[in-house]
Amino acid sequence: MPAIKIVLDITRLVEEGKLTPEEATRLQALAKRDTGSLAINVLMSFGAVAVVAGIIALDPAFTTGAALGVALVAIGLGISFLAAEQWGLLGTATTIIGALLLAGGVIGFVEGDVAGLAFSALLFLALAVAIRSNFLMALVPFALAGALGSSTGYMHAVYMLTVTEPSITIAFFALLAGAAYVISPHVGQAYEQLAITFARVSLILVNFGFWIGSLWGDYPGETWAQGEGYRLWSDREAWRAAHLHVPEIAFIVGWAILIIAVGVWAARTNRRWVVTTAAVFGAIEFYTQWFERLGAEPWAIIVAGLTLVGFAIVLWRYNLTGGRPATVTA
Repeated sequence: MPAIKIVLDITRLVEEGKLTPEEATRLQALAKRDTGSLAINVLMSFGAVAVVAGIIALDPAFTTGAALGVALVAIGLGISFLAAEQWGLLGTATTIIGALLLAGGVIGFVEGDVAGLAFSALLFLALAVAIRSNFLMALVPFALAGALGSSTGYMHAVYMLTVTEPSITIAFFALLAGAAYVISPHVGQAYEQLAITFARVSLILVNFGFWIGSLWGDYPGETWAQGEGYRLWSDREAWRAAHLHVPEIAFIVGWAILIIAVGVWAARTNRRWVVTTAAVFGAIEFYTQWFERLGAEPWAIIVAGLTLVGFAIVLWRYNLTGGRPATVTA
């Protein structure tokens, strides 16, 4: 049976007499346990990333980083399988640090080639299943996105998102998200959350594909054409003239339909994370298209702000009623 998470206002339920104080205390204790576990895992993940970032800052050779990663993965797996009860968290952290170092070393050694990213995706997938790490599982779609040409970047006060193949990214990760969601109830409770994590990150990447495509459109396959004498602007224009072009409007309309359809489905099936994600990307689409077409005029900002407040109220009402329509009495 798939895991179901329910949000309850325990204080209100006790005041309304629908829950006894003893039952409320027990539920609060269970919630604190889950919250504490989440906090520990978040701290562990950030700590592991910080350790890897520090090691990379020392600028070791790629082969050295990869070799250190192999050693740490072996040590982490040994701890996880042989002494999990006493040192399980240490084993998980060591395995994650080793996996990141090994992946980074391999990617650097092959100079960011697709093979290195594909290896990293398989490595993260195998280790995520082995130690049941949602953090490593979340990295699998990102590694696959990198193989398709996606990336992020940062300069002073500027964050960047690059998706070079929006159409392919959307189709690829929509298929993966759907497949992961479908198989999640059939892989056993121990691995169900891993599949859900994979599906969630893939859904985010689908939205990223729509976002970039809605700004510039897309010529599917153009990224890979760049290695075939695709150098001068005239070469680029000639290639584009002979190949399929997906216009911006197709992404804009398709994105809106996806957000509404997925949001409605998620609301009916009580998938709160998906509802929130649909609302967030719905706001992003609205703001993106609004200011792209109308600019940052004062009246446009006011109307956009009021519309977003309306979205927020609808989402607040949804959360307030626990994902179900509120009951109205005469």
